[in-house]
Amino acid sequence: MTVTQDLSFVHLITNASVLVQLVMALLLAVSVMSWTYIFRKMFAIKNARAQTEEFERAFWSGGDLNTLYLEASSNRRKNNGSTGALERIFEAGMSEFNKAKGSNDAFHVNARLDGARRAMRAAYQREMDALESHLAFLASVGSVSPYVGLFGTVWGIMNAFRGLANVQQATLAAVAPGIAEALIATAIGLFAAIPAVVAYNRYSHDIDRLAIRFESFVEEFSNILQRQIR
Repeated sequence: MTVTQDLSFVHLITNASVLVQLVMALLLAVSVMSWTYIFRKMFAIKNARAQTEEFERAFWSGGDLNTLYLEASSNRRKNNGSTGALERIFEAGMSEFNKAKGSNDAFHVNARLDGARRAMRAAYQREMDALESHLAFLASVGSVSPYVGLFGTVWGIMNAFRGLANVQQATLAAVAPGIAEALIATAIGLFAAIPAVVAYNRYSHDIDRLAIRFESFVEEFSNILQRQIR
């Protein structure tokens, strides 16, 4: 075999020690899962942003709130619950607000408004939990994968130097294949970690921006209900 063939990636991986191969396989599996979540989260955030903008235009167009509530309920039933996050927050608050109709004394009015606000906060928390799902996995991949790859590299280099005990003359050519196959584990670890870190930072920023919009809507809608009931 030529030197190029001996140092090819396939040859180095197939001839690595069992532990190093297990580390590589683990990192490749984690990388595939990471990329899956990256693309799924990208489409989820994109859809959430588009649906939020669409509902904000409808809400601030000056239409009747009850009509908008009926449309939101109809859309949820028509799409099997697949509506925008902000629309579901609005629906939760309006539903609780309508359920608490009764006397107009100050205590009942405040209780009605507080109930609508709590319903919206609960819906807001559910939406944020859904948007933030799998972000912890990306963070873990970004922080742990380089160390897992480094572990495989250290183990491979240890085996390469241990093999020198059976060689009469230690040369770089004798340990180069072992070191090269060990360093592949670090390369795979970085390949898994870098996209996960970039995606985590980007998606965290996007979700924080959406959270601010949701919180602002809850406060503004609460003020609208307060003015309406009084």
